[in-house]
Amino acid sequence: MPQMDPNYLRDRLHRLVKLAIDTGEVATIAEAERLFASYRLAVVVGPDAAINSTHQATLLTIVNAGRRTFLGGVYVQGPIDVPLMLPLPDCATLGEAVVKLGGRLVGAHDITSPLVVIGDGPARSDHPFALRATFDGWSGGVAPLCSATRLAERNDFAPAGVIAGALAVCEAFQYLRGSNAAAGKRDAGISLWRPELDWRHAESFGPAIDRLPSNIWLIGLGNLGQAYLWILGLLPYAVPSDVRLVLQDFDVLAESNDSTSLLTHPGLVGLPKTRAMAAWAEKRGFRTRIVERAFAPNFRIEANEPSVALCGVDNALARTALEEVGFTRVIEAGLGRGASDFLAFRTHTFPGSRCASDLWSDADESDGVTIDLPAYKALAAAGLDRCGLTQLAGLTVGAPFVGAIAASLVIGDMLRLIAGAHVYDLIDAHLRSLGHRTVIQAAPTLPFNPGSTRAEVPHLLMEVAVQPRGRPTPAFRGSPALLSPS
Repeated sequence: MPQMDPNYLRDRLHRLVKLAIDTGEVATIAEAERLFASYRLAVVVGPDAAINSTHQATLLTIVNAGRRTFLGGVYVQGPIDVPLMLPLPDCATLGEAVVKLGGRLVGAHDITSPLVVIGDGPARSDHPFALRATFDGWSGGVAPLCSATRLAERNDFAPAGVIAGALAVCEAFQYLRGSNAAAGKRDAGISLWRPELDWRHAESFGPAIDRLPSNIWLIGLGNLGQAYLWILGLLPYAVPSDVRLVLQDFDVLAESNDSTSLLTHPGLVGLPKTRAMAAWAEKRGFRTRIVERAFAPNFRIEANEPSVALCGVDNALARTALEEVGFTRVIEAGLGRGASDFLAFRTHTFPGSRCASDLWSDADESDGVTIDLPAYKALAAAGLDRCGLTQLAGLTVGAPFVGAIAASLVIGDMLRLIAGAHVYDLIDAHLRSLGHRTVIQAAPTLPFNPGSTRAEVPHLLMEVAVQPRGRPTPAFRGSPALLSPS
């Protein structure tokens, strides 16, 4: 019976639905799926947002991550029959992109669903959960619609929109789950320029950039790797064919990958991850090479290959080898695994204060999940043996919005590298309480050329970074009291 084959169950199980199984709140997998099918999200888009590329990045990230999170659907209302300002393949209008990514267009939103407002979209004041997604420069975040917090939303920088959109999905999910009483009632955000500061601080908005990364090796093409590609694909490259990507993975796409990975859809199931992602990247205009082998220290990169790697694998043994194959810089992210810490993430940059081989040499990759829970007992009663149960229990709980946020910080590190700016050794955070994060700046290292190419517009962000010497401060819609470090 294929339903009791552990491999079949592993490849099919929705990684966020597994959360309800591992908390013990449901008796069967089918009950967990019905629970998640009751989760919906409403999005209202204002006319100003429809014609701003970062607003569009916010909306499309909400839809992309949201349809994998809220299995009852993401419902979008607003004037989105407008030209798409982002370089997504095969879509001419914003509405087409919303539909292609799995969103549903509606004329009015449901008062019972969590609501996210983008731009000047109208919303009822009596809505039980209503957030505004907002951004400026390198900063993105969310705030209750009833609050005064709203950034200037003037500057086009897609990664800040990804942060705002993913945080909106995260807050709405925590609200529906009833797992965090603060969800939707607080401001939450982060700056990709200065993640150690409050995201609303004047120095968090960052400088103008006109160069983008052109030479990158991606290790792992699951949740994080596809999020890296999603964000890179949204960047305004003047000449996309200048971008050279090496895509490394050895696995094939399964149905479960659709639940966490932003560039996977059911039509890709069964394809090698490298080839599916290469096809997507080449449609975007990038040049690609694929490496279909596990990452290990038994090879060396060549002089003409990318000197910077972005790592998104969750295998500790592979991560110990990150500094051993010849990359000049490695930026990596890791995600929390179990029901209690799936909202956690951590990024590292190498070389750093600690070696990769020291960080993961004795890593414990178990989730501590017991098979003595109702849904696992039901599977045992249906014929799944103890080995199969243990395999299933050991699968990680995963969320696409967590990967998108962690990936934004990694891409932020890459963009700062291109700009010759500061580097962070460690960013450690939990989305249950993003304000209580640990951020450690790295010691200066010798400069090198990682490879870059022109951005399509010369001023993606504000013209100057705010400095203490009285230079201009970006407009801020909110209380001046918020302009202080966290």
